[in-house]
Amino acid sequence: MGGVCTIAPAAPFVDELAAGLLDRYGDDGTSLSDVLVLLPTRRSCRALGEAFLRVTGGRPLLLPAMMPIGDIDEDEIGFLAGEDAELAGAADLPPAVSGIRRQLLLARLIMARPAADGPVGAAHAARLATELARLLDEVQTQRLDFAHLADIVPEDFAAHWQTTLEFLKIVTENWPSILADEGCLDPARRRNSLIEAQIGLWRAAPPAGPVIAAGSTGSLPATADLLASVADMEHGTVILPGLDTTLDDDSIAALGPGHPQFGMIRLLERIGRTVADVSEWRQGAAVDSRRSDIVNGALRPPATAAAYAPPGDPVSAFEAVRVVNCPGPQQEALAIALMMREALETPERTAALVTPDRRLARRVAAELRRWSVDVDDSGGTPLADTVPGVFLRLTAEAVASNAAPVPLLAALKHPLAAAGEETSAFRERVRELERTVLRGPRPAPGFDGLARAARAAGGGLGAWAEALAASAAPFSDLTRRSAVAVQELLDSHVRFAEELAATGSETGVERLWADEAGESAAGLVSELRAAAKTLPPIRGAEWPALLDALLEGVVVRPLYGRHPRAHIWGLLEARLQQADLMILGGLNEGVWPPEPATDPWMSRPMRRDFGLPAPERRIGLTAHDFVQGFAAREVALTRSTRVDGSPTVPARGLTRLETLLEATDGGRAVLRRWQADGARWMRWQNALDLPRDGEELPPALPPAPAPPVAARPRRLSVTEIETLIRDPYAVYARRVLDLQRLDPIDADPGAADRGIVVHRAIENFFRDLDGPLPPDALDRLLRAGKEVFAPLMDRPGVNAFWWPRFERIARWVVDLERSREGAVAERHTEIAGTLVLPGEPVFELRARADRIDRLTGGDYEIIDYKTGAVPAKKDVNSGLSPQLSLEAAMIREGAFGALEPAAVSALTYWRLSGGDPPGAARAAGDDPEKLAEDALQGLRRLIEFYDREGTAYRARPDPDIAPRHNDYDHLERVQEWAPAGGVE
Repeated sequence: MGGVCTIAPAAPFVDELAAGLLDRYGDDGTSLSDVLVLLPTRRSCRALGEAFLRVTGGRPLLLPAMMPIGDIDEDEIGFLAGEDAELAGAADLPPAVSGIRRQLLLARLIMARPAADGPVGAAHAARLATELARLLDEVQTQRLDFAHLADIVPEDFAAHWQTTLEFLKIVTENWPSILADEGCLDPARRRNSLIEAQIGLWRAAPPAGPVIAAGSTGSLPATADLLASVADMEHGTVILPGLDTTLDDDSIAALGPGHPQFGMIRLLERIGRTVADVSEWRQGAAVDSRRSDIVNGALRPPATAAAYAPPGDPVSAFEAVRVVNCPGPQQEALAIALMMREALETPERTAALVTPDRRLARRVAAELRRWSVDVDDSGGTPLADTVPGVFLRLTAEAVASNAAPVPLLAALKHPLAAAGEETSAFRERVRELERTVLRGPRPAPGFDGLARAARAAGGGLGAWAEALAASAAPFSDLTRRSAVAVQELLDSHVRFAEELAATGSETGVERLWADEAGESAAGLVSELRAAAKTLPPIRGAEWPALLDALLEGVVVRPLYGRHPRAHIWGLLEARLQQADLMILGGLNEGVWPPEPATDPWMSRPMRRDFGLPAPERRIGLTAHDFVQGFAAREVALTRSTRVDGSPTVPARGLTRLETLLEATDGGRAVLRRWQADGARWMRWQNALDLPRDGEELPPALPPAPAPPVAARPRRLSVTEIETLIRDPYAVYARRVLDLQRLDPIDADPGAADRGIVVHRAIENFFRDLDGPLPPDALDRLLRAGKEVFAPLMDRPGVNAFWWPRFERIARWVVDLERSREGAVAERHTEIAGTLVLPGEPVFELRARADRIDRLTGGDYEIIDYKTGAVPAKKDVNSGLSPQLSLEAAMIREGAFGALEPAAVSALTYWRLSGGDPPGAARAAGDDPEKLAEDALQGLRRLIEFYDREGTAYRARPDPDIAPRHNDYDHLERVQEWAPAGGVE
């Protein structure tokens, strides 16, 4: 009869395993090769090989045979058992169905099922297929039979579950026959069969040499059977990782699925052993277990936790432990990167981050690159997020969206995009296309529409855009079809992507499929091409979403080129490994442990009745990982107190440990040290990007450029005079730096566009009108409106909201004009004028008035149309809004050539909202003549002020009068210097 041993959490598992194997079997240097070691994964097999090098100091050695239980295959069975593999039937097992083919086969079944709310799209079916495949694996892993599924859903159960049961007939009735036709097995069932074959071989012919099963907790039934088989062998040994041998009978009886020891206790029951039967793997090995004993004590079941007292002084036990609470994930990532960077300063010292939080892992990897440290991340990078994966996704979306500006620019600005040119020349073409064609309202749909707009823009873009359209045409045509074969879509997409990726010196094939990510993408394309006929024809527009669904779950892991002493491990990869510094990151509820996943197919009672493990089982595995990692030589625990702006809850293991420590004086001293140590790391990471030598950053000040007088503007409009008063920097940016606001990409018409079309419609109406209003004045104004609105009427918002408002505005304008007919002698619309003020050099004030009416008394009324907010009368009277006042001064000075100088008796705003009421006429100021005189004098003083060499164009000199909207706020960096709450 074999034995059951354990390796304490405080001991590095694979190093202790290697040392124990050498102690028992390695004396002559050759007998070790007779030993078979079973480990959970292939990664742990590699880790054990490296451990032998560390333990022996690099001495040559014949290693034992190592076999991964989770990745067992028939070749290994045949290698270990010779011709007996044939007797077990392992060599006759059909191959496992590939992941992509299984996904597409299940998706086809889903698409073929009738649905009450219409057919299921290909992308949605592919995602449902992924969930079905997960259910298949779970059920087969637990060795359950779908035939019993109907027994757990009684007729009076919720209708939802009856519907689910009907849907699951895909796997209960259809799937077995499809697999048989394919000549394949599901991966989980095949793995179970291989393990059963191995057990059968050993029963028929037990191995002559020792068999060691190490590191597995037997969480899977087939694995538990294999471990039981090893434990029953005469020379077999099962080695459990971190079994708590101090557990008493009451604690064992109270264990639940969420406890870290639950799985191993159930495994001991399965193989007929108790905790008392378990011995240490290396008797007499010097291992300090005080810390792991305290952590295990903190995690005892509530029923027995109160009776537990920490052994010894916790201050010394936790001397090599630090806890860092960070304000957010970015600060946490930077603090972790600093710890790892510090560890790498010591030669041969290793550091590892252990976290199930992939976002935190990616952040840490990015921060480490600031020191040129490329960390080995066992989680890899999702193919969808790699350079070729993103390129394939973007090109699919750009074409399927009919060359919509945003997805098109995203594809064309990708690093791989070159379209046969050198990348620098191609980038310049794309920037020109963006500036001249894609900013503002979008061009006509499709690549042909893009080419027409590019030809109209000139500058040589037309031929370039036509070549791009010709390259995309075959793929674009397919995406517009209502039914097209997936393989045809795939091939056309790949051809377009390769053509777009080509440069003048490299083909698209060389660039797109290069490196590990490119090879993974090419492998996926090849596998998809072989399985594409599985799906029925789909709508071409569905291709981008289907591609996204197929890319999910494919991970790229670099083969080489990473730092040998820095690692990021997931929980599975970290279970048998330790580094000199172990950082357990993201210690929040929902991460450590993860939230129990919601089963889309079965409720919790249904899972229990069917025989599936409780969701809390994963919590227990995660808790065991926490204990194992916490027991390392040097440990750092990190968490973010807020994530995405929301407060977080510390991981339950950390909370229970702190609660236990709070109960003793020594424990409270540990907590105080953790708080001080965490604050120190926060200070360091906060200071990392500050200037060196303790220099503080100077306070941010508003920009105040003072250009040479010769460079200052000598020509401004009346509206720019108001800007010069309220925000001089905006005038500097526009008139000195010549910076103009770019329209948004693919812009929907906004408030400014609405004002332009309303102004233009009214202008066109009055420009063609001479004398009194005709009887059909309203019809004429509406026709003028339709002409200017026509280019925008394809926009739903314009048709639904703007036009009805304009109809109301038109009625209000006509009614108001009829009431004014006896007072108005002449109407002048959109009339331009220039006033030259003497100086060295002269200054020109320009204006384009919406409307100037010559009244029957010989004086003038200036009318300004406002579709938005109207300036307050107090601002006009005080000179803060001097537009109409300056126009009045220009009339008096004869600046409008067609108008004779005369008095201005009224300054009027017409507010044209189209609401209720649709319009309103309001006097702008109290005394037009005085306002005109004051505005002209104020303008002369303003010009004199800015003609001084030292006068600066300050940003928002008075926040109380600063404009609400400004195109240059980002250049002014307002948020850096404005007082809190002072910027709207």
